[in-house]
Amino acid sequence: MKKICSVFRSSKKDEMYLYVDKTEKMKRVPDALKEMFGAPVHVFDMLLTPEKELSRVDAAKVLEDIREKGYFLQMPPPKDDYLLDLFKDRPQTGVR
Repeated sequence: MKKICSVFRSSKKDEMYLYVDKTEKMKRVPDALKEMFGAPVHVFDMLLTPEKELSRVDAAKVLEDIREKGYFLQMPPPKDDYLLDLFKDRPQTGVR
């Protein structure tokens, strides 16, 4: 199975992307998700096959979700623990 997909990035959340069938665009994406996602910003179109290597997601899973639900939502990667504690002990002035 192969499909031409459109990829959109969220205008509200960094590193959140929606993959959809190019011919359907955002037609099958639920309204609640559209609201949470914000105005979709088109990034690119690509031919997607199950064998294609993607940086953070499995192409076969993307194709399956698009077929079943009409979209695949790629969430932002989790933050590393050391980044979460970066400003933990910082005083109000911002100086250590």
